[in-house]
Amino acid sequence: MSKIEEQYEKLGISKPVYEFGEKILANLKERFEKIDETAEFNQMKVISAMQKNRVCAECFNMSSGYGYNDLGRDTLEKVYADCFGGEDALVRPQITCGTHALALALMSNLRPGDELLSPVGKPYDTLEEVIGIRPSKGSLAEYGVTYRQVDLLPDGSFDYEGIKNALNDRTKLVTIQRSKGYLMRPTLSVARIGELIAFIKKIKPDVICMVDNCYGEFVEEEEPLSVGADMMVGSLIKNPGGGLAPIGGYIVGKKECVENAAYRLTSPGLGKEVGASLGVIQSFYQGLFLAPNVVSAAVKGAIFAANIYEKLGFKVIPNGTESRHDIIQAVEFGNKDAMVAFCEGIQAAAPVDSYVTPEPWAMPGYDCDVIMAAGAFVQGSSIELSADGPVKPPYSVYFQGGLTWHHAKLGILMSLQKLYEGNLVKLEDV
Repeated sequence: MSKIEEQYEKLGISKPVYEFGEKILANLKERFEKIDETAEFNQMKVISAMQKNRVCAECFNMSSGYGYNDLGRDTLEKVYADCFGGEDALVRPQITCGTHALALALMSNLRPGDELLSPVGKPYDTLEEVIGIRPSKGSLAEYGVTYRQVDLLPDGSFDYEGIKNALNDRTKLVTIQRSKGYLMRPTLSVARIGELIAFIKKIKPDVICMVDNCYGEFVEEEEPLSVGADMMVGSLIKNPGGGLAPIGGYIVGKKECVENAAYRLTSPGLGKEVGASLGVIQSFYQGLFLAPNVVSAAVKGAIFAANIYEKLGFKVIPNGTESRHDIIQAVEFGNKDAMVAFCEGIQAAAPVDSYVTPEPWAMPGYDCDVIMAAGAFVQGSSIELSADGPVKPPYSVYFQGGLTWHHAKLGILMSLQKLYEGNLVKLEDV
């Protein structure tokens, strides 16, 4: 037994599970090299934006109170704008999460009487209350904003005829969710997002196209703003925070869209001028610097998971050979016990709270119990190794993250170990 295998054994990975994983990895070397090339390209892009905007040690100083003349905050927003190809950016610790960032972008750019259109089907669960699909205090529906939805076709393609018919004089903003959320549908590539935006803009040039870019940053060399999006929105405790940002969200895009969001976040008349960085600004910079390589580790983990569970006969989206456009790997177990065992394995592989057993619970913003495995340094950080899903048929789990490739690898092997110990999979038959 090799020394590395002994280390895995100490952590609870049995010989059959370890060897099964090594067989899968043997066929992924060339693909992993391509991921490293993308990371290198994006790393240079981040460094270029930092150098262009003269990031300096003084940028890391803490501001408090009103936060007037916060050099670090203002420079960081220029870095984000240049890195992602926008005219302006809003990057703040006062944006508490991805859902908050999306709500902020929507509520600041829509007015009573406007209509919001989703041409990619149902949005992520937590946005249902923001929009008012599920009634909630302060929703867009309460402010007289209507909502229309066009589902993807059964093969995952856009229903162009349906989208054309849905667009009307009141359509002010189109929201495009890049990632799958809790749906077993394909993630949208930047190229496909560009095709959709071009189609929509040809019919209604003045409509605002917003992309929910959560989980997608730095997975490809291009980002949605380069293919026609007006706004791109995400969370700093996902990809762009690199695992270091302790909170925060961002909105990047057209100057008017970002200004609208700033006035909604703070107050009319104040906008971007206030909002202290409160000592977290260095982690924002350093997290963005590390993000391309952290994301590449997460993508490798997702591909490893896809190939392992596909080999075992489970439905996986994306499959083991498809191109990747976000860090999420969906596995459909069709069995509650298998789903729970998978999450127990991810938790057991964590550096934090590894001894905790995840249990389904009524998480705010969801319509059923959700199980979440996340032994993270930052609570809820899904760029760190994590897995979650709604506990209902078809019992699909959504795996993402891994600050390093080796931790992602351990997490997947540990998830497999739990299924193997529970006689929920048989490696001998594969």
